[in-house]
Amino acid sequence: MHREIQIVPSVLPANLAALGEEVERLEEAGVDKIQFDVMDGHFVPNLTFGADVIASTRKYSSLPFEAHLMIQEPERTFEQYLAAGCDLIIVHAESTLHLDRTLTAIRAAGGRVGVALNPSTPEDALKYVYHLVDLILVMTVNPGFGGQQFLPEMKRKVASVATMRQSAAIDIEVDGGISAQTVSEIVAAGANHLVAGSALFRHPAGLKAAVSEMRSLAITAQGNS
Repeated sequence: MHREIQIVPSVLPANLAALGEEVERLEEAGVDKIQFDVMDGHFVPNLTFGADVIASTRKYSSLPFEAHLMIQEPERTFEQYLAAGCDLIIVHAESTLHLDRTLTAIRAAGGRVGVALNPSTPEDALKYVYHLVDLILVMTVNPGFGGQQFLPEMKRKVASVATMRQSAAIDIEVDGGISAQTVSEIVAAGANHLVAGSALFRHPAGLKAAVSEMRSLAITAQGNS
């Protein structure tokens, strides 16, 4: 049985001077949830925003928020992002020494749990934590910057994760270079949550048309797979 397709905008390309209004605009465009890319300048070379900024936007949308923590030692701060209004906390398998302990702590605190894998990280890193996971995020670029080119090798990795996951209830999310040109093949490989930034915000016909186009392409690809 196929999992529901979800269109998930990253707010990195948004107008950060009016982030609340941008979140509101995304909901009006028909997205399913909103992703906040949290970067610490250490785990990845870029630096973005923290929990206080996310909390300031919560009143602008009723959609689920997810925090993609591209930070070292997420176990030290994940509770701040739950308190800020994020429903799902995504941590990188590479970013924490005790992955099982960190995921268990997130779940115990009331959060839904995601694990992200960098392009070079094998899917075997998830072998003993599937029972703790709601979502697996396969990075289809190296994390840290928006606007990068999709890595075609990641199609095989998505397909492998889809085969290996221990429950069909686990969603597979992809992030990096997802656009009208790449969405069909990555959905056919097994992804159902599609993170997009530039492809949505820079679409010539606007956000609503971008969301509609991506969803239509994804649903068609899923139906044909």
